[in-house]
Amino acid sequence: MAMKMDLNSIIEQMETGEQDSALTALQSYNQEVLGELVLGFLNRDLQPSCHLACLETVRILSRDPLCLDPFTSRSAMSTLARFAGIAVSSPGGAHNQGEEGQAEENADQEVITEALKSICNLLLHNQTGQVVAADLQLIKGVAERLKQCHDPIWNHEVRFFDLRLTFLLTALRVDVRAQLVQELHGISLLGNQLEATLGLCWPDTLETARAGFEGVPPEELPPLSRQPTERAMEILKILFNITFDTNRRKVDEGDAAEYRHVGAILRHCLLSQAEGEERNEEFQSHTVNLLGNLPLHCLDVLLVPKVQQGSIEYMGVNMDAVNMLLEFMESRLDQGLKLKETLLPSLNLLTESARIHRETRKFLRSKTKPEVGNALRNKLVRIMTHIDTDVKDCGAEFLFVLCKENVSRFIKYTGYGNAAGLLAARGLLRGARDSGIYSEDEESETEEYKEAKANINPVTGVVEENQPDPMEGMTEEQKEMEAMKLVSMFDRLSRNNLIQPMQLGMDGTMREIAPEDLHKMAHNPLFQQEQLDNSDSEPEA
Repeated sequence: MAMKMDLNSIIEQMETGEQDSALTALQSYNQEVLGELVLGFLNRDLQPSCHLACLETVRILSRDPLCLDPFTSRSAMSTLARFAGIAVSSPGGAHNQGEEGQAEENADQEVITEALKSICNLLLHNQTGQVVAADLQLIKGVAERLKQCHDPIWNHEVRFFDLRLTFLLTALRVDVRAQLVQELHGISLLGNQLEATLGLCWPDTLETARAGFEGVPPEELPPLSRQPTERAMEILKILFNITFDTNRRKVDEGDAAEYRHVGAILRHCLLSQAEGEERNEEFQSHTVNLLGNLPLHCLDVLLVPKVQQGSIEYMGVNMDAVNMLLEFMESRLDQGLKLKETLLPSLNLLTESARIHRETRKFLRSKTKPEVGNALRNKLVRIMTHIDTDVKDCGAEFLFVLCKENVSRFIKYTGYGNAAGLLAARGLLRGARDSGIYSEDEESETEEYKEAKANINPVTGVVEENQPDPMEGMTEEQKEMEAMKLVSMFDRLSRNNLIQPMQLGMDGTMREIAPEDLHKMAHNPLFQQEQLDNSDSEPEA
């Protein structure tokens, strides 16, 4: 942190003859003195052009984390908030935007924008600035202007930096996050803001369309232009901040209605295209992240719209949104980069949707066929052995839910080797069925599975060509000898601490094989058979 220095301190630093010390002292002095002078100027009655020049200077200085002290005091932040048009004058939150020539109808929007940028810089780089901004109730001032989402007076820059400031406040301050949700009705406020930004209308309950393009299929709509997309992404990020814990708390009927309203808008976002491939991918990513925060029982809005010409229909339900989520998830799988950050939001969302919606689960199952070539199931099964535990577990959980959490069906469709990790973690290696509420519906074997069944490797789940039997022509004694060689190798590897042999316990979980037991297996074939016989004689867990 830069220290305030008077001229005597500067002279002392320069007299040492050390170039770096002298340079640091001069820079600190110049920046702090300039910052204080500019703030003093801002509090005078000046022309808007002079105010604008001063605020541009503050914006540039506020980029340096080492010279923020002059701007993070309560008086300095109040001055910047006044020029941004978001100051509040009383504990009750009454607006002060009409005072001292700052009436909104006559406001210079360039001045407002520069002040907002400066406050954003201060919040980004300085914790004291964050505390002061929360204490000054700046979120109330911003929320008041966000309510004017249909007022054409405000240009893109003011709207965008209002949202950016809201995002920073909700990302950095838990108390502001709670205040926006509870006191300022942030879900409804930002839902309306997103609706206005995208220019939506409501042809039917929980069905959206772009105003002026009612009845036009989503794929035929013109792409969203840059500015609305940028504002929409900021709104999505703010909503993510204030809903990230929604699934961990109880939601009443009133809140559920708000979340369904937002969910219907998110469905529109999911099916929309933004200008530019990179921006469109970012827009879709923020949409998927937020959908994952909504209460699970509110995700039915993805299936609400009626089936229309060109829609993807399954069991009489419109699957456009689910299919788009599946395509998005598969594209992230294909990219293969930072799967934990890029893949898991969409994969978790599809998993939970499939868990509670029968039509979604059956549609997704129809899209994941036996593991062959580069099909989607092939890609999903591959991540079941991914080095990242979270990625591996989520991939397995998705397929497990599609199998209605039925162990035998899960093994049948993925192979025992791929399924073993999830089943071991849940103590299900001996079979049975995990907890879950699923309908007793269709036959588990699809036509594709029946066709490929004879060629599916039961361990890997891979469809393989017929291979010659490696033990063909061997006597029983030779087969037994090969088996004992294998056990001996495991024994040596275990004794050298290269592997840890495991065996299945009666409770369905894995446990270590003691070195002495492994040694007995290696030297006494009857020991292994006795163990198997004893295991078979006991009742199933």
